[in-house]
Formats: sequence, structure tokens, C-alpha cells
Amino acid sequence: MTVHVSDFGDVLVSRPAGREAFLGAKAYLFSDSDANTEFVLDFEGVKVLTPSWADEFIQGIKKTYSDHISYVNTANESVSAVLEML
Repeated sequence: MTVHVSDFGDVLVSRPAGREAFLGAKAYLFSDSDANTEFVLDFEGVKVLTPSWADEFIQGIKKTYSDHISYVNTANESVSAVLEML
């Protein structure tokens, strides 16, 4: 399943906003997902990504659904730095 992260905005900051994005995705995008689902997070169009937002969103996916997550369009320095930290 491909998730276009920019659907949640191009400036992704704050832990509460990341949690809200995860809960929204959980309700609408991930409802049919199971433990074997491969998630592709596409960061095209994301200008700023903070560790707190990513922690809430990505760790929420990992804890609830699957550790099978890959990332595309991560050339933005903000995105790549945060993903290295996770």
C-alpha cells in the first residue's frame, strides 16, 4: 500500500499533528490492512518533516500494522535526516 505523506500537508510538524494524521490514516487508509501489508511511504511534496511528527505517524504504523515499511522520494534533507534517526 502506498501512502502519499504529502496528503497530510507539506510541513509536517508536532507530535499531536502526527498522531492526528496516523489516526486519520488508520480510519480511512489502513482499515483493510493486516500484519503482512507492505507500506510504502512516499514523501514527494513534503518540505519539512520533524522527528516528533514522524515518530507518531511511522511508529503508529509499525506498532499497529507492520514493520514492513519502505520509503520513496526522500531526497529532501529534512526527510532523510529524520528517517535516519528512526
